[in-house]
Amino acid sequence: MKPITSDYSLDRQVGYLLRRVTQRHLSIFSAAIPDLTTTQFAALAKLVELGPQSQNTLGRATSMDAATIKGVVDRLARDGLVVTSADPEDRRRLTVSLTKVGMQLYAGRVASALQVTAETLAPLNPDEQATLVALLSRMA
Repeated sequence: MKPITSDYSLDRQVGYLLRRVTQRHLSIFSAAIPDLTTTQFAALAKLVELGPQSQNTLGRATSMDAATIKGVVDRLARDGLVVTSADPEDRRRLTVSLTKVGMQLYAGRVASALQVTAETLAPLNPDEQATLVALLSRMA
């Protein structure tokens, strides 16, 4: 069998690098905010930003599919951080709202979340950080 030669190096592939950075970020996040997952925090953050939302709209706003956002909302509701109610115009649609406890938990974690971002970006200088965030935003 002929040996395979290729210019392909896993260490230079964007997906592999993004996965490694994501793993590092998730580790930093879970150490700083152990009582929430990144997806739970994202849902709380969007509810703070946008106010009550249908579960479907919240899923789209946080880039989660229907099954994922349902699980996230169910866990947040179980923990008393959000409540769901039937939409008066469409009883099939659930509206998700923050509770007072959810708002307090979010407010108490914002500084830690900002520190998570700072620590994730720490290997880069400020100009590189701004460039990376701008480029990732264009790709998202």
